[in-house]
Amino acid sequence: METGELLSLLGVGTLCSLIVTWVFTGIKDYIKKRHGDTVESREARMRHQEEKLDMRLDESQSLSAESIVNEYSEEALADVIYKYGEERYSRRIARTIVEKRKEKKIETSSELAYIISGCVPREYRYGRIHPATRTFQALRIGVNKELDRISPALENALRVLNKGGRVAVITFHSLEDRIVKWYFKDRYEKYGDISIITKKPIIPTDKECDENPPSRSAKLRIVEKR
Repeated sequence: METGELLSLLGVGTLCSLIVTWVFTGIKDYIKKRHGDTVESREARMRHQEEKLDMRLDESQSLSAESIVNEYSEEALADVIYKYGEERYSRRIARTIVEKRKEKKIETSSELAYIISGCVPREYRYGRIHPATRTFQALRIGVNKELDRISPALENALRVLNKGGRVAVITFHSLEDRIVKWYFKDRYEKYGDISIITKKPIIPTDKECDENPPSRSAKLRIVEKR
């Protein structure tokens, strides 16, 4: 439901202020309720089990991780892995996936993890995180179009905001924060109808991170409607 529709349902016309906690938080909560674990632990388990490549939150949609992996061109696949996973070896991984799927359709998460592990440099293979982590993240975001919801939500938020009202946006991922940052910057330069209150994002203190570890990656940006 969009912001405007919700306000109409509640009998509210406009707002003086609005706090937006963005999409990955909602995605994570959904997965935890549905599967009983977090995004991170679920994806970690997928890399080690014969689990079907899917990753759809809405099972009625046709696009799945399996279709991306087996049907996208090498260039399109590399773009997804780089854009949504910020994976430095995206081209190499995509090229290897395309070569392997010619031999056999890639159907399980463990197959994909094995392919990725085998094509990256040794030092990367045994690094801090599993070498397939960023690719799995990219596939999940690509399948569910998680980042596509951000700009329309910000547009709706500003539309229902009174002049002088503020929108505060909390993100938990660099990809989210980048979209919010450039949306506000472009909006300011194109229309001049907002003032950017936080030139740089507000981040949690060391004390807050110790007391609330999930806040470690949080970034807060605030704008005011003119």
